[in-house]
Amino acid sequence: MTPRAPSREEWHPVCRMAELEVDRGVAALVHGQSVAIFRGSDDTVYALGNHDPFAKSSMIARGIVGVRSGVPFVASPTHKHAFDLRTGRCLDDVHVSVPAYDVKVVEGVILVGHRKSAAA
Repeated sequence: MTPRAPSREEWHPVCRMAELEVDRGVAALVHGQSVAIFRGSDDTVYALGNHDPFAKSSMIARGIVGVRSGVPFVASPTHKHAFDLRTGRCLDDVHVSVPAYDVKVVEGVILVGHRKSAAA
């Protein structure tokens, strides 16, 4: 029998959409990783790795959410580096990024999937 590859359809429920404040983050343990979950003002939900590579601590969820040149971002609370909420790329240092995760909302529940593939 051939081992089955892990399914990309493994979704982890985090919280109800109504419990997540607009433009605020929360941290959750998803697939063994600390993940920062954000709800934008347009109700789009984003998930990034919670570890700040500049501060070397898990605090992205406490960052400030905003928009820069049409790009939704979260700014690290310590060093203020901005990370694209869609891709995890740092807007201030092109060589740095944090993981971005697939997200969907089903019947009002936020579900986080696996880490997105790196963008080209």
